[in-house]
Amino acid sequence: MDRMRAVRLHLPTRTLSVQEVAKPVPGPGEVLVKVGAAGVCLSDVHLADGTLTPLYLEEESVTLGHEVAGTVESLGPGVGGWTAGQRVVLQAGERRGGRTHTRGVDYDGGWAEYAVASATTLVALPSTLPLEQAAIIPDAVSTPWAAVTGTGDVRPAQAVGVWGAGGLGVHAVQLLRAVGAYPVIAVDPHPAARDRALHFGADLALDSGDPLLRERVLGATDGAGLEAAFDFAGAPPVREQALGVLAPKGRLVLVGLSDQPLTVDRSTRFSYLQHRILGHYGSEEHHVAQLVRLAEGGRLDFSRSVTDVLPLEEVATAVRRMETKEGAPVRLILRP
Repeated sequence: MDRMRAVRLHLPTRTLSVQEVAKPVPGPGEVLVKVGAAGVCLSDVHLADGTLTPLYLEEESVTLGHEVAGTVESLGPGVGGWTAGQRVVLQAGERRGGRTHTRGVDYDGGWAEYAVASATTLVALPSTLPLEQAAIIPDAVSTPWAAVTGTGDVRPAQAVGVWGAGGLGVHAVQLLRAVGAYPVIAVDPHPAARDRALHFGADLALDSGDPLLRERVLGATDGAGLEAAFDFAGAPPVREQALGVLAPKGRLVLVGLSDQPLTVDRSTRFSYLQHRILGHYGSEEHHVAQLVRLAEGGRLDFSRSVTDVLPLEEVATAVRRMETKEGAPVRLILRP
C-alpha cells in the first residue's frame, strides 16, 4: 500500500483535515516508522488556530504531531542498527543547518499512519513502556525535565514553585518531586488543575487569584521564599507574581511562551535580591533517553499522563478538548 491517512494542516487557511496522502519513503539515513501513538499538545492547537506559525516549513501544508512513538517499518539506504518491528520513540525535532527544526511544525510529523525520521532521532523503547505513554516523553515530559535539571538546576530540598499545572507543568511537579525538591508548590487558577497537581505530587496547590498567595508561599517555606520558580503559563502576571515570592538569589525559569513584553516592575528590588530570569525552550536528545531509562527502571510512572486515546478521525475532537480543557486532560493520544 503506497497511500496512508494523515492529519494535514493547510497554513494559509488554518484548515485541519484527515487526508489520504502518499506513504513516505525513507531516504538515506532515514527510517520509516509505523505510528502507534501520537500526543496532542497545546502547540498543535496554537498551530491550528494561527497563534503559532512554522519558521522553516517549505510547503503550505504539514502533517502535525511532534510527540510520536511506534515501530520501525523499514530502513533507508545506509541505515543500520535498527530492525523491523523494533519499538521506538522519536525526538521532537532535529538540527538542520545549525537550526532546530521541529517535527510536525517545520516538517511532517506523526499524526499519520507512518512517519519518516532521521535515524539519529530514534530512541529505543523497552517492552514494558506502552507506546501511548512513551509518545508524550518528547516535549510533555522532556521539556520540563530539561527545565528542572538543566536551566533551573534544581537541587534536593530546594523550595520550588510551578505556575500553570497543565500538560507540561503537572509533569514538572512530578519531576521536581523525583529530584527531591521540597516543598513543591503548584499555582493555578483552575481547581481541577490544582487537584491534579496534588495528585502528581505537589505539597501545596494555591489559587493564583488568592490575595494571600505571597503569605502562603512564605509560610510554606519558613519565610525564605522560593529558590526556583517555573512559569509554564507564559503570562506576564504570572511572572510578576513569581518574582514577588523568590528568595534572595532565586531564579525564575520561563518555559511558557508569550509574545508579551518581559518587564520587571521593581528593578531595584530585583537587583538587590540578585534575582535571575532564565529563558528555556524544549530539550536535548539525551533528556528523552534519560526519561525512557528512568521509566524502564520504575523511577517514573507516566500512566496518569494519558487522559484518553482517540482514533485519527477524531482529531477535531482532540484539538477542541485540549483547547477548552474539557475533562482537564493532561495529554490526549491519537492512534492511527
